[in-house]
Amino acid sequence: MALMMTDRLSNRSSARPIGVFDSGIGGLSVIRALIERLPSENIVYLGDTARVPYGIKTKSTITRFSFQNTDFLLSKDVKMIVVACNSASAMALDALRAHFEIPIIGVIEPGARAAVAASKSDVIGVIGTEATVRSECYHREILKLRPEAKVVARPCPLFVQLVEEGWLHDPITYQVAQRYLAVFKEENIDTLILGCTHYPLLAPLIGEVMGEDTEIIDSASSVSTAIQRLLIEMELTNRSDSPGSREFFVTDLPAKVSQIGKMFLGMDDLKIELAQLG
Repeated sequence: MALMMTDRLSNRSSARPIGVFDSGIGGLSVIRALIERLPSENIVYLGDTARVPYGIKTKSTITRFSFQNTDFLLSKDVKMIVVACNSASAMALDALRAHFEIPIIGVIEPGARAAVAASKSDVIGVIGTEATVRSECYHREILKLRPEAKVVARPCPLFVQLVEEGWLHDPITYQVAQRYLAVFKEENIDTLILGCTHYPLLAPLIGEVMGEDTEIIDSASSVSTAIQRLLIEMELTNRSDSPGSREFFVTDLPAKVSQIGKMFLGMDDLKIELAQLG
């Protein structure tokens, strides 16, 4: 009887959702990767659209916002937290892990690990927000794994606005990419990390600008692999054979976000609710 009760409790625990938050809607690229890799997992997403972008804010502000986002997801009884925001992963991840007992994973270490595995020349590029690049978080993670590596980084803030406008294949976006990415071609990188969750939607265009000899590292895909590994290690993988549930919350403009979110996820019936933090 005790064994059966323990097994039922374990099943309930593993069926709890994965909580994912981002400063806005870019983290939906992580949701897309999670659904593709772990279709049975239940997911709760929070986009802090009222206070986006995080990339231009201070560390203390980003950390405070991240604590509030985590508290909201914990109210949904999640089994783990995914910080699907490079700026928050860079600035707040250590503080979150020190304060909360739940497993918390960011997007930086998985992306750095994938880049080191892919690079043959050890010359690795990183693009991201101002906060992500300024923090040198990818530098540190890459050099932990490959001390001899050379890391070249540049912020590409306009990419976020271009993605949210839906200009994924626009000539203007191509021209902006050429200008932003010129430094990486000059440095002869062979691997480029897309260090912002908006950027995977521009991966085909970025790959075209950089050329076929450059490996493009999609941090959303890398973090989904890391999440799967962690769930297996902690025996928290959902055992259901049915597709998981998806709940989406934002702190502002749910109708507008719903329209943009369809572009990220390819869902015609995407419903987004308004969340109150604090």
